[in-house]
Amino acid sequence: MTQNIASMIDHTLLKPDATKEQIEKVCQEAREHQFASVCVNAYWVPFVADQLKGSQVMVCTVVGFPLGATTTETKAFETKQAVENGADEIDMVLNIGELRSGDTNRVSEDIRAVVEAAGGKTVKVILEVGLLTEEEIRLASKLSKEAGAHFVKTSTGFGAGGATVEAIQLMRETVGEGFGVKASGGVRDRETADAMIQAGASRIGASASVAIVQGKKGEGSY
Repeated sequence: MTQNIASMIDHTLLKPDATKEQIEKVCQEAREHQFASVCVNAYWVPFVADQLKGSQVMVCTVVGFPLGATTTETKAFETKQAVENGADEIDMVLNIGELRSGDTNRVSEDIRAVVEAAGGKTVKVILEVGLLTEEEIRLASKLSKEAGAHFVKTSTGFGAGGATVEAIQLMRETVGEGFGVKASGGVRDRETADAMIQAGASRIGASASVAIVQGKKGEGSY
């Protein structure tokens, strides 16, 4: 089940102090191991797109990151620009405050605007499960699917907590089969990655990606 785990990993570098040399190294590693994508902040999308040209590795970036509290118009603009710059996948942060306030219409509109701006590119919705109750995780997953997104994702890696088996199970139960579930935040070794996949994850977000495929314990904030 997990023998081709590299193809399920978004190799991630979202640290604010990441240098061009570090981004280039991540791209080289992604080419070597054939990870699903390289996930970086939007500024680096053109550079990463150039680095990955001719490979099967996709370019992933984040929108409304890491708080999810920017306006819908801002998220849509970020998305459109990222796609124009070469992004294949968009990981957007849910409007967590509105979800917890009970305004599901605004949450849905926020997601739908990003989906439309992405123009058919894959959209993953980051729920930040460490801030949510089980009921809120289920609701956020349901709204994400109904709004046309393609994945739900556990965490930014910058908030409270990270991916848990329990959260992945809840998300998978809610969205059903055939919809993406991404485990991100604290996945730093093969054992943890396998547990997430067993629980229902179809993608892993990690900065310790090389260690994971090598069966080692890795370091990283994501």
